Amino acid sequence: MPTAMITGATAGIGAAFARRLAADGFSLVLVSRDESRLAETAGRLKLRYGVAVETLPADLATDDGLEVVESRLRDGVDLLVNNAGFGHQGHFLDVPVEDELRMLKLHCEAVLRLTLAVLPGMRARGRGAVVNVASVAAFFTRGTYSASKAWVVNFSESTAAEVGSPRIRVMALCPGFVRTEFHQRAAMDVSGIPGFLWLKADDVVNEAMRDLALGRRVSIPDLRYKAIVGVGRLIPRALTERVSARIGRK
Repeated sequence: MPTAMITGATAGIGAAFARRLAADGFSLVLVSRDESRLAETAGRLKLRYGVAVETLPADLATDDGLEVVESRLRDGVDLLVNNAGFGHQGHFLDVPVEDELRMLKLHCEAVLRLTLAVLPGMRARGRGAVVNVASVAAFFTRGTYSASKAWVVNFSESTAAEVGSPRIRVMALCPGFVRTEFHQRAAMDVSGIPGFLWLKADDVVNEAMRDLALGRRVSIPDLRYKAIVGVGRLIPRALTERVSARIGRK
């Protein structure tokens, strides 16, 4: 049976990946900081899908946590989903530098280190895939969050090009607003976001898996967000910066 590791696996997009991959017959390695929630999630998946589920409690914003997960990846997995992440409520100048550094550690260093840990085994076997969860924010300006996600997109495309094998795929997933715990945890007021812009996590994952199978290096789920990104590339940068600064900041 193929094995998939998912970070940030107990909620939102990570949990949706776990459900989809379990349904597809993958054995799972679930990574999260919350050990009790990991156990609950693993129990539900085993009961519903009958697959093997391994839990790996780890804080990927720490060196100790990263080393634990890197070690497991070197034992071999067929699919890595780098999904763990978080957002800030405030503007860049209002956020403590420690929180900004933690974000960079999780969004950038963790993605880099875990990808580097898993790729040698994939190259030796001649197959495998990495999905790095970024965001539509990567194409706009919104402080350290969008900057870190822009790095994820560039890193994923660069790594895919460098690997240079159609049997080893690296893809950045760039969803827009998704109904998850993400905004609640960041204490963001998203009441002003129009209802038509919200996506379901399961739909995002289904489209991501389709794009991965097609060999795409960047996946932007939903035609609405494809259009938003396309238009954003055409209008003046100053205008997109003003709009970006107002969205999801409360």
